[in-house]
Amino acid sequence: MSPDVSALPNRTITNALTIDVEDYFQVSAFAPYIARSDWEQRECRVEHNVHRILGLLRQHQVKATFFTLGWIAERYPNLVRSVVAEGHELASHGYGHERASDLSQAAFSDDITRSKALLEDLSGSAVTGYRAPSFSIGTGNLWAFDSLARAGYRYSSSIYPIRHDHYGMPDSPRFAHQVRDDLLEVPVTTLRLFNRNLPASGGGYFRLLPYALSRWMFRRVNAVDGQAAVFYFHPWEIDSEQPRIAGIDRKTRFRHYVNIDRNFSKLEQLLIDFRWGRMDRIFTDAQAGGVSVG
Repeated sequence: MSPDVSALPNRTITNALTIDVEDYFQVSAFAPYIARSDWEQRECRVEHNVHRILGLLRQHQVKATFFTLGWIAERYPNLVRSVVAEGHELASHGYGHERASDLSQAAFSDDITRSKALLEDLSGSAVTGYRAPSFSIGTGNLWAFDSLARAGYRYSSSIYPIRHDHYGMPDSPRFAHQVRDDLLEVPVTTLRLFNRNLPASGGGYFRLLPYALSRWMFRRVNAVDGQAAVFYFHPWEIDSEQPRIAGIDRKTRFRHYVNIDRNFSKLEQLLIDFRWGRMDRIFTDAQAGGVSVG
């Protein structure tokens, strides 16, 4: 009997490793508990955590894409310079982690233009990629793609094609596709099983699921779909010593803190088991060279 190809290692496909650079108190799930006006009084841990990630990537000779909040970059300019100096891609996560679906067209346009200009000024590097906080582009605000194209972005990674209580667009294409003449949408990775899309790309799902299952999912996407996977995580997801937020509901507590103490070692194994690279080089550079991306 022939082996299951999805169970075999595949290091011929380069997958995209992405980090959403925000601090623990800025996650959307904490918005009902932490006022935006209180951010300045919170202990910031993002600088230490990002440097830890940079060290891990350096050790394994991996390049990645850092979707960075303008709010963070403004306060830690040397951090974004370090990201670029080490050969990683600097991309935009908006300015203040406001969901695209909560903003008017004018406010969204201002947010993505402001964050792009800020990141470029601080780093001296062109910013061509954007990821909406909480994957908040969906059927109700597809006009956001027009704004991104006008602002000069070349790609977005803002749609999660699953059903979820906070986000999701399950009928959207699973892989990179053109959404405007000069704009590519590169969704985070899902696995197609039983006529539905299952989350397979990082975040709380990666922390919750056994590593062997996550590895199988990525191998299947590479081998069966023949596509590069897009994985994401946050700096706070490797920080077991972050301050605990009091008074949050049980679901939010579980989603945020589950297996944080084990995540760093799982991430390191992921770097060993697969080949990784930057979003721009895998998708938009390939497209510019006439290579099909999906």
